[in-house]
Amino acid sequence: MSDKQAATQAETTPLRRQPVQQRSAKRVERMLDASAELLEEMGYEALTTTLIAKRAGVAVGSLYQFFPDKRAVVQALTQRNLERFVAAVSERLSTLDHRHWWDVVDSLLDIYLQMHREVPGFSKVHFGDVVDLRLLDDQRTNNRVITDSLANLVTRHVDLSPEEVTLPISIAVEAADGLLNFAFRVDPQGDPEVVTETKALIKGYLASRFGE
Repeated sequence: MSDKQAATQAETTPLRRQPVQQRSAKRVERMLDASAELLEEMGYEALTTTLIAKRAGVAVGSLYQFFPDKRAVVQALTQRNLERFVAAVSERLSTLDHRHWWDVVDSLLDIYLQMHREVPGFSKVHFGDVVDLRLLDDQRTNNRVITDSLANLVTRHVDLSPEEVTLPISIAVEAADGLLNFAFRVDPQGDPEVVTETKALIKGYLASRFGE
């Protein structure tokens, strides 16, 4: 992460204060885990700070030491999910032949699908759009945050500049976001036929821009 990215992340953090001690950090993680479980069970609208604190086994006052409201808790949870997504994508990219967009697109979408199916709460808020289109960063849409992260990763592995990849990746992200939402409306596990068609569409588009 660059100094500029780190500074931006620090400015947009939902935490009232950063946990300094390991015990405090673990308590914050318990709050995030609790919010994820509750989101999975009841959705965002029914979520409350009282329920989060009770599930995490902490006093509500302890939660308010770090988060001003439930939106901030979910924002922190979403940021954690994004970090895990980017880390998984980075690890996968390091093992792929980047001359083939087919493999890259397969890997990105498979990681997203796995998180949707396995990560508690992810299917309810994804990367935050259900709560706020600018939940991750008040200056950029959630999808733009994802686009910038992916563009940064891709340019480490291919001989292209960020300017060359950002718009095509942005279009691919927006298209995949809409189509995968459709896939999960059809089938809670993600309709396999829609997923297959989504992969074909994104692969074909990126290949048309960057070559096979």
